[in-house]
Formats: sequence, C-alpha cells, structure tokens
Amino acid sequence: MLSLESSRWSELNHAYGQASDIPGLLKQLAEIPGSSDDKEPWFSLWSSLAHQGDVYSASFAAVPYVVEALASSPLKADFTYFQFPAWVEICRKKNGVSIPEDIAPSYFEALSRLPALVAAASDREWDSNFLCCVLSALAASKGFSSVAEAVLEINPEVAEEFTEWFFNR
Repeated sequence: MLSLESSRWSELNHAYGQASDIPGLLKQLAEIPGSSDDKEPWFSLWSSLAHQGDVYSASFAAVPYVVEALASSPLKADFTYFQFPAWVEICRKKNGVSIPEDIAPSYFEALSRLPALVAAASDREWDSNFLCCVLSALAASKGFSSVAEAVLEINPEVAEEFTEWFFNR
C-alpha cells in the first residue's frame, strides 16, 4: 500500500484537486467508524474519491486502506466497507479509468481479499442493504462490474419485480 506518509498523495488527484488530505481521512478508518448520516470520514472519502460516478488516481490508492480496515473488524464494519471498493471498481471499468502503475498491485490485491472478508462477515446480522453491498463486492472482485452495479440497485422489492419480469418475458 502507498504509505500514508508518502508525498505521492499530493501527486494523486481526487474530485477537488490534490489528494494530500486523503491520508488523514484514511487514518480515521482504523477505528471502524460507521457511515450513517453522512458521518466523517466517509462523507469526505465518498465525495472526494467516488464523486458522482467518477473515480480518480487517489481512489485506487485508498481502496487498500478501506479493505485493510474491513479486514481488521469484519463483524463491526458496516456496508460501506464493502460498497466503497465495489463502487470504485465499477466506476473504473465503466469509465475506462487507468490505475497508476505503482498503485495497481495493491489495488488489485485488496479487491482479491473481498471474498474472504465476505466469509468473515457471515456471522453478523445482514440487512438487505448489507447483502447488496456484499454481493456487489464479490462480483466486482471477480471482474463482473456490470453485475456488481446491478446488485447495488436491488432491494427485496426490486428483486421480486425483476424475478417476475424475467420469468414472464
């Protein structure tokens, strides 16, 4: 992973310019903060690194830290710890965004860890939102970005409508 102390962060970009502020936000993930009600650091991470479907060089450097935080406490981490890496990968594929060569290995290694982290989170309670984010993370980690995106849009009601449409088409 790119060290949080590295000057490289100031060479990376996010939605608002240089990403030198991102290491400070990522350090806060060590405490496994929730993401409800636009809590920090999640509000700033999402708005900077996954802004309106766009991802940036700093997005790819941040994913390993999100996955590392998830790995430290898969029973405590909320849905966003699965959703964020999935969404970054969905947007990368959808928009054809290149990953800086020095960041790509740790980014892809982080994605490859997601299936094991899904298993590690299997003993916790899952609501439909958590389920969708976990399924999306699985799909994204295995290269199925269109499935990953579709799964994020499914809730029990949509799933019923889809199943009815699918079998009646």
